[in-house]
Amino acid sequence: MKAILVLIVAGVALAAQPRQPIGSLQAPIDNLFSTWTAKDSPGCALGVFQNGAMAYGRGYGTASLEHDAPITTDSVFYAGSVSKQFTAMAAALAIQQEKLAYDDPVRKYLPELPAHADAIKISHLVHHTSGLRDYNTLLTIAGRRDEDAWDNRAVLRITAKQAALNFSPGDEYLYSNTGYTLLATIVERATSTPFAEFADRHIFKPLEMTASHFHVDARRLVRGRALGYGGRAGAWTLDTPINERAGAGGLYTSIPDLLKWDENFYTGKVGGAELLKRLQTRGTLNNGTTIAYAWGLQIGNYRGLPIVEHSGSLGGYRAHVLRFPAQHTSVALLCNASSIGATGLAREVAGVILKDRFTEAPAPVQGGVAGTAASTPWLPTESELRDFAGTYYGAELDATFAILLRKTDKATSQLMLQRDSGAELQVLSPRSTPSGSTTGAGEFQAGALRIRFDRDATGTVTGLLVDAGRVRGIKFVRR
Repeated sequence: MKAILVLIVAGVALAAQPRQPIGSLQAPIDNLFSTWTAKDSPGCALGVFQNGAMAYGRGYGTASLEHDAPITTDSVFYAGSVSKQFTAMAAALAIQQEKLAYDDPVRKYLPELPAHADAIKISHLVHHTSGLRDYNTLLTIAGRRDEDAWDNRAVLRITAKQAALNFSPGDEYLYSNTGYTLLATIVERATSTPFAEFADRHIFKPLEMTASHFHVDARRLVRGRALGYGGRAGAWTLDTPINERAGAGGLYTSIPDLLKWDENFYTGKVGGAELLKRLQTRGTLNNGTTIAYAWGLQIGNYRGLPIVEHSGSLGGYRAHVLRFPAQHTSVALLCNASSIGATGLAREVAGVILKDRFTEAPAPVQGGVAGTAASTPWLPTESELRDFAGTYYGAELDATFAILLRKTDKATSQLMLQRDSGAELQVLSPRSTPSGSTTGAGEFQAGALRIRFDRDATGTVTGLLVDAGRVRGIKFVRR
């Protein structure tokens, strides 16, 4: 009886300690996270998986700054776009069940979309080649808060109001959260099962991923949740998303659950070998070009070794899962501060674990901007700026831009952007244009927004167009 008691006590002691590292690599791994170990700092949960087992797992930093709760490997984090590989798996399983097909038109399931979406297929959503404008970027343009509790129905309504695509389906690759949110809705409609329930029934439960779920109810309690934070050391602010979207994001998960998910790519317990092969098959553009993006996964090469990976971010959460299939080794990182570079950290951990397996040195950090063309600043006069001042309405976003002319401290004039959402005023900076070009006249930059003003035949400013990374050509009409 005494021997049994000793074993139990020893087991408890071991459970409270980090799992044993690979050889003597604990110190160099832990050193990578030295910035994030303080009690008053957020941090990360790390998992190193090798040959189906947790080779090393540890928590660094604090899960809740309000309650001094430490991060452990069992802490549950919002995983951001790491969710996409699970959405892709759900779609692949629905295809396997013959509930939908890879080349089905999306309007077969989403008749709410306008006619310009006729050419979009399921395959285009999977590989980010649909041309659909990214809803996160649309919300940013409109000045709405990203953490608002938008659900999949709201995303569909916003998408249905768009007057155009960024490009013809299949012509380009451009990352679109809209595509994966719509993909989740399609799985839901095709299977007559709520998407979160479908994922739970066909992915999480079979793999015994007990902490994982798609968070479609903001009121739902999450045991062991690490809260997300923004700001910097000494001035942390709560930045935990409350949205109810699923597909592009929405996944809450833990390091032990990600181990089970990762190992499924070797065992095929869920889906089988052929389906797992499909998930890692890269997309192809209309011109025959093969892109790096597969099914919610990036396929590539790092320091001479093949990799499969994806990152995730929203609010104060950062995540990255990096797999080296030939070495049966993966690094999973779940973090709760927006200032943590999870992708870089995951690569650094891999650099420690696989240092003798790489065939290439790390790529050098590039300084400066290569190939910058000579440019001529466009310096509009106050009279020219006054032409652009006014109120503009964008029906696709149901949003209003007020373009204001203001005096600076130096008594010069500049344009400011005010949005009806209450977002802070932004300066509109005239864009420099290539030498000899006049296309920049009437073009401004406001943060990530590129704004181009339109004129009619008489020279009167009639509206503006907004480009912002994953969104092109949103129209606003002058009122």
